[in-house]
Amino acid sequence: MRLLFFKDFFDLIFPRTCDLCGRNLFDFESCLCKICIGTLPRTLYHAMPSENDLTQKIKGIANVGMAMSFLRFTKNGKSQKILHCLKYRNKPKLGIQLGELYSNQLNEVDLTNNWDVIVPVPLHPIKKYRRGYNQSEEFAKGLSHGLQLPIEEMLERKKFTETQTKKTRIQRMENVDEVFALIRPTDGRRILLVDDVMTTGATLCSCANVLLANGAKTVDLITIAAGK
Repeated sequence: MRLLFFKDFFDLIFPRTCDLCGRNLFDFESCLCKICIGTLPRTLYHAMPSENDLTQKIKGIANVGMAMSFLRFTKNGKSQKILHCLKYRNKPKLGIQLGELYSNQLNEVDLTNNWDVIVPVPLHPIKKYRRGYNQSEEFAKGLSHGLQLPIEEMLERKKFTETQTKKTRIQRMENVDEVFALIRPTDGRRILLVDDVMTTGATLCSCANVLLANGAKTVDLITIAAGK
């Protein structure tokens, strides 16, 4: 009873609010309110995971089977605000909730049996230290919980690369060339490679190629958000 009193008192003084709209959250809500969850710009990539504009974007760059994204990225939209929260506002739990939400959709189309392990795209240690966590790994944790698949840190980022934001597609490819290395054997497993966002696909393709070159049976891609 006393713990409940202190919780209610703390919530009154420091109310939990939705990471997107700022509304006060109910006890059963995590990082996003039900209204924001219901209006997220979700995609239908999981309905056609092997043939969509994301797989077309990376065709000929990496031999990837499926490519999916939970949200459609739009400038100044909800997906961009979510990514900003993850990268700059210390919201790791938001990444976990997004992963759990997307795993529900993936389970609806029974894709789980396609993978043996989830591998997050790594941050450089310096960047991870500054941020305190890897947002792609937090998203992977949510997917892992919902899909009942293990997570392994299989890759490392050897170089501290410049931001990709204002680079062309060719410049992005060059920026991540030979950046990633294997730190744990793939053991011929089917890998679900996870990142926060796909723009040109340069980072994901670079990681996928390292995994495939080192014996991964298949590599598929999932991101929190992606633009056309």
